[in-house]
Amino acid sequence: MAINVEQLSGIAFLAFPEQTELLISELSSRFDFCEKPESFFGELIYFSNKDSFLEKSGGKYPYWARTVMLNPFILKFDSISEAANHLKSIIRNWAPYQFKCFRRASLIQEKLPYINLKDRKFPVKIPSSQIGLFTLIDEHTIIASAETTSFLPAGTLRFVEDHENPPSRAYLKIQESLTMASLLNGTELPTHGSKCFEAGACPGGWTWVLVELGAFVHAVDRAELAPELMKNPLVKFQAHDAFTLKPTEIGPVDWVFSDVICYPERLLKWIKEWLESGMTKNMICTIKMQGEIDWNLIKEFEEIPDSVIVHLNYNKHELTWIHTQTQKD
Repeated sequence: MAINVEQLSGIAFLAFPEQTELLISELSSRFDFCEKPESFFGELIYFSNKDSFLEKSGGKYPYWARTVMLNPFILKFDSISEAANHLKSIIRNWAPYQFKCFRRASLIQEKLPYINLKDRKFPVKIPSSQIGLFTLIDEHTIIASAETTSFLPAGTLRFVEDHENPPSRAYLKIQESLTMASLLNGTELPTHGSKCFEAGACPGGWTWVLVELGAFVHAVDRAELAPELMKNPLVKFQAHDAFTLKPTEIGPVDWVFSDVICYPERLLKWIKEWLESGMTKNMICTIKMQGEIDWNLIKEFEEIPDSVIVHLNYNKHELTWIHTQTQKD
């Protein structure tokens, strides 16, 4: 059997792990795209009518898809070398999504130009380079797309975890969100001399990341942070409901952060107060979903100028809103 390539007319969405149902729900409730998937390849969902989706979505893509195959094709091949050589003839960078034929997929990846598929050590710079996605359907068949919606390999970013020092695993969310702010906007991370305000900081996972970067953190919560952070000279702790403090009571800061569990309506109002005050230009906030998602409300976050909403690899039933200065600012 010689190499055989079939261009597909559809589009394929790669869901975040164990979040396929949320992705399908988003497609129907956010975009009114209710067509039945033609195929499931693990967490990769293929729909045959791409034009219908693009018409309904207006060029936007679902948050619960870690990446999207924009121009998928089927590649039939005899040997591992044939598969790798054909992929290389299209673009340099390819990442695998593996749900079967794991060994064969790894052998194909080994014959492709190197990309980093390992867990990253924070802080890390992610190159904004085109990266394709391929998935083995069986030992001699691949579904692939050189055009995708993410600069991350298979839309995935994982960090080398510190199991000893952070007071909670929430630290991974701020590491990823800061990395995405850098990747999407070219924003510099907080550093020595940066002033940060964190709402709802207890037990201090986000504060821990910020002081590790050398930033000063005004941390506010009703409960204290972990003891080591309470003693850290870079941390000013204030026992209070952070959302009742006015920006003018805090003063100008370089960054504002919130991972508070609250209704999205309250978070949106708080965000607008900070932006209207002019006291900060950089904000990262977690939008915690309370039951069924109100997509009209999410759209209000989305429409705030100079902001972006992402679903992080370390998010679950939540989204992350990022508003930052870009390099050109």
